[in-house]
Amino acid sequence: MPLYLTQTHIVRLGPTTWCATARVNALAHKHINKPPYLSRYALNTHIDDTQQWQYCRAPADISAPDRAQQQRQLQRQGVRLLLQQLLTKLQIDDTLDESAFPYQLARSKYYVCFSHTGAKNTDDTDNSSTQPTSCLDNQVAVIISRHRPAGIDIEANEVAWQVVRRFYADKEKAVLQRLPAWQRDAIAKQLWQIKESYIKVYQYTLAQGLGIDYAYLIGDLIDSVIDDHHLMTVMDKKTGYRIVIIPRQHIVLVF
Repeated sequence: MPLYLTQTHIVRLGPTTWCATARVNALAHKHINKPPYLSRYALNTHIDDTQQWQYCRAPADISAPDRAQQQRQLQRQGVRLLLQQLLTKLQIDDTLDESAFPYQLARSKYYVCFSHTGAKNTDDTDNSSTQPTSCLDNQVAVIISRHRPAGIDIEANEVAWQVVRRFYADKEKAVLQRLPAWQRDAIAKQLWQIKESYIKVYQYTLAQGLGIDYAYLIGDLIDSVIDDHHLMTVMDKKTGYRIVIIPRQHIVLVF
């Protein structure tokens, strides 16, 4: 089945740092053995409403574990398709070196980091339909930076409080507990995304990365929740990294 990107957005974060986001979609075609002619569309590199197509296989009836594996494969292809589109837009002729973490481009040595949301499944009960039905509609994102390793995380879901209690640092939990519920939930999620992003930057283990205390950032994060900025930047004075929060896209970047 064809895999394609829509709603692509590219943001320049610094002189040598860019972020791109998109929706990755896959169409399952019932009673059609060949991909539709649309799968042969050429690359469109407009910043908004872009589409780019790539083939991927779609078995008709698969088990839940196989479907989950297929979705992971589609997400993996989707982020790499987005990277290709970003490099085309920036006129960077390079390939991804996946031999070690963090990923880098082989020749220009830009650092590369990916993220994506979970998949959504839709069931079509009309077996007579021959129209394409969406079986995957995910958000994917990539950040590239030449200066140093960068991290990115997309998270649309709230972080359960039992997860906070288990993994967060004691000071983080103490500060969060004093906040109104709506602020606490929003900031707990942003902290999770910051932790995930730093895990990708420093290659921490999950337990190491989640346990690091970022309570000193909570004051700045409260401002982002209250003001609902389109894009907010927080300087992490301890690490020297810049944190960018894009609330409407549920994205946090560290670079």
